[in-house]
Amino acid sequence: MTVLTLDKVTTRPWGPPLLQAIDLALEAGEVLGVIGPNGAGKSSLLKLVSGDMPAHAGTISLLGKPLSRWALRERARRLAVLPQLSQLDFPYTVEEVVGLGRTPHDTGNAGDREIVCEAMAAFDVTALRHRRYTELSGGERQRAQLARVFAQVWRPGERLLLLDEPTSALDLAHQQQVMAVVAELAATGCAVVMVVHDVNLLAAHADRLLTLHHGRAYALGTPREVISETLFREVFAARVHLGRHPVSGDPLVLSP
Repeated sequence: MTVLTLDKVTTRPWGPPLLQAIDLALEAGEVLGVIGPNGAGKSSLLKLVSGDMPAHAGTISLLGKPLSRWALRERARRLAVLPQLSQLDFPYTVEEVVGLGRTPHDTGNAGDREIVCEAMAAFDVTALRHRRYTELSGGERQRAQLARVFAQVWRPGERLLLLDEPTSALDLAHQQQVMAVVAELAATGCAVVMVVHDVNLLAAHADRLLTLHHGRAYALGTPREVISETLFREVFAARVHLGRHPVSGDPLVLSP
């Protein structure tokens, strides 16, 4: 089933367009990586899809229904967002922060507790459950926020997860952990859109890549179709060498 559809979508909230004529169809269980240089429109795309930024032309549909026609509570049951920066200055415990992800649902206290525990375990924050969020390190806060967002769309079914720099502030082991949980969630029918600057990470874990350049779609396809030296030269103004991962054969981007 098609979870997300963008048809010729343009947004210009402050004058000049931030995104122009974006077309996209995302299927249940698909992981889409979004790449592009700073200012290309990656975070704006997630804000547009989440409803935090208006579309001034074109249409956005979630599960076949225009995004604007979803009631907020119902949309929050199907769509969860991890923004690039999560601000929370209240002295909630980690468990309480993760529990916020269950707010739109009516699964009951016992069901919510079970999901919160599973989400905390998935992101290695169970031992931190009684710690105050404001006392955590940057990486610990990121993992707590990831657990919160995943708890919102934890159960199987067609739904959408938007992640803006989910691996920021994380060490290598926890980056791998995030990618593993993303794959597990996708296998249950969740479509995932991830903005990540590490192209090699996305090449190994994304089904398709969308490259944005000056607010437009420059390329859309599998990592092997999209990643090229020409792409990095024309879009990123960078020189790279391309190789292949010795195990998977995925594209491997190397600095000269």
